[in-house]
Amino acid sequence: MLIDGIFIGGVCDQGTGKEVIRNPFDDSIVGTAAEGSWAEADAALHAAKRAFALWRFSPISSRQALLLRIAALVRERAEELAMLLVAEVGKPVVWARGEVNRLAITFELAAKELEHWTRQPAPLDSDPRGADYEAFVERQPRGVVLGIVPYNWPYNLAAHKLAPAIATGNTIVIKPSQQALLSTMTLGRLIHEAGCPPGVVNVVNVHSKIAERMVLDDRVSFVSFTGSPKVGWHLKEETYQKHISLELGGDASAVVFADAIHTPTPTAEKKVNQLSSRIAAGAYGYAGQICISIQHALVHQTVYEEVREGLIEATNACIHGDPSSEETVCGPMISSDAADRVESWVSEAVSNGAQVIAGGGRTGNVIHPTLIEGVPPPMKLACEEVFGPVLTLRPFVSVASVIEELNRSQSGIHVGDFPEDRAIGERFFREVEVGGVIVGDYPTLRFDALPYGGVKKSGFGREGVRYAMEEMSEPKSLVFKRA
Repeated sequence: MLIDGIFIGGVCDQGTGKEVIRNPFDDSIVGTAAEGSWAEADAALHAAKRAFALWRFSPISSRQALLLRIAALVRERAEELAMLLVAEVGKPVVWARGEVNRLAITFELAAKELEHWTRQPAPLDSDPRGADYEAFVERQPRGVVLGIVPYNWPYNLAAHKLAPAIATGNTIVIKPSQQALLSTMTLGRLIHEAGCPPGVVNVVNVHSKIAERMVLDDRVSFVSFTGSPKVGWHLKEETYQKHISLELGGDASAVVFADAIHTPTPTAEKKVNQLSSRIAAGAYGYAGQICISIQHALVHQTVYEEVREGLIEATNACIHGDPSSEETVCGPMISSDAADRVESWVSEAVSNGAQVIAGGGRTGNVIHPTLIEGVPPPMKLACEEVFGPVLTLRPFVSVASVIEELNRSQSGIHVGDFPEDRAIGERFFREVEVGGVIVGDYPTLRFDALPYGGVKKSGFGREGVRYAMEEMSEPKSLVFKRA
């Protein structure tokens, strides 16, 4: 753990408890991670609060330089960081390298945003009283940020808390997922080695009860939580007087329209193959353990059979298993409990009339890519986030009907639609109740510079570097009376 620039609980430290970390694919030991108590959590909060008194006034150029040094170190150690992801969370190696690349981009984006993070003049000419005054607005840091990070993107989702906090002059305490401790702790060490001042970034591993106590602590000014809706909304209720951002679950859909298939070029067969491969990647990649993984494929009834056959072929062709293989798309679930849950949801749907039409089955913690048709609306697979490599398939009849169906969901982060007619994409943007619409591609696409978050049960507030910087700061007015 990193507390006030000091590492606690190293290999030779016998006074700190350790957790053994195992590979979810083959159960081999990856390493051990230090385990803290309230004493470590309290020390981290104290260090962050003390460091804030100086860091808030640090020059923007110093923050930019630190962010760029972090990004450079990430790129220098990219393969080492990627292979740790493969071993600790079972992320397929191609996806792991993608996360590490985005990790560097996130810190670079924060440095770039600081080029415009300056005091801005505010016009007063609309008010006749303003003739004798000049006014400015400047965003100022809130204080100590508590970042709670999930296991599925332990680098980049941590970075979406770390980079904006560092950039805006806040200090931060990161609480990693207990299923991805080594990855997030390694990122903390890298940030320290990049020259981060003591106390500005702290990383502690504590259990959920202690984390909740940290959330409620008066030293914390802003909470950035990414995780389950149950925990997130509970924290929101507990912190009604505190600024908080919640990035929670989703059940993203990919919507295929007839004109996306029946176009003069390329051929309909080629279009079906392209769409099916892309949807399969978005549904089964990284075992579906992504908040914007595709859970539902909705296909216009006039091209349903064509796309159905394409998805059957793509599902059966999807390579699953060893995450260290360059060809693997679908690796293991994070744990046997997670695999058990996904398996039980599929069984529940099948026992109530649904049919697995491609894939299915399980090997260890690997749930094989599963395409399932005819899932009744009350089933968990139809209305809750599966967070696994399972894709439901059903037809729709019109643009209006599919928008109505999408809006019945209690979640809403991204939707992806495949029309040839751009006007349909514009209609989706206006009418579908989600945080983002991806037209012509799958909803699993995220750019780190864009606002990211959900509506309804999917969250509160926005990430994305610039938007998180705004969440972690507040505007302050300055008015000068002219002499």
